[in-house]
Amino acid sequence: MPQFLVERDLPGAGRLSPLELRQLALRSCKALNTLGPAIRWLHSYVTAGKLYCLYDAQSESLIQRHAALTGVPVTRIELIATVIDPVAASSQGQGAA
Repeated sequence: MPQFLVERDLPGAGRLSPLELRQLALRSCKALNTLGPAIRWLHSYVTAGKLYCLYDAQSESLIQRHAALTGVPVTRIELIATVIDPVAASSQGQGAA
């Protein structure tokens, strides 16, 4: 299933209390249950004024529907082409620059 990185402008996100973050997560889970297995929220990063959320989803439109159900608008959606990590730097035989 394709993976998407979702950027959401949420002023004051970094100041949300644990209870507020829990309520936000519960709203997200409720929306996911409504939408079914074609979308899955993996996790989110909270910064001072944004949320960056990682999803498995069959389409970008499902992410938009999820946003509408949760009431947290989407600023940008990016399809993830590939993932690299420190292990990629040490892989043998993958071509050298």
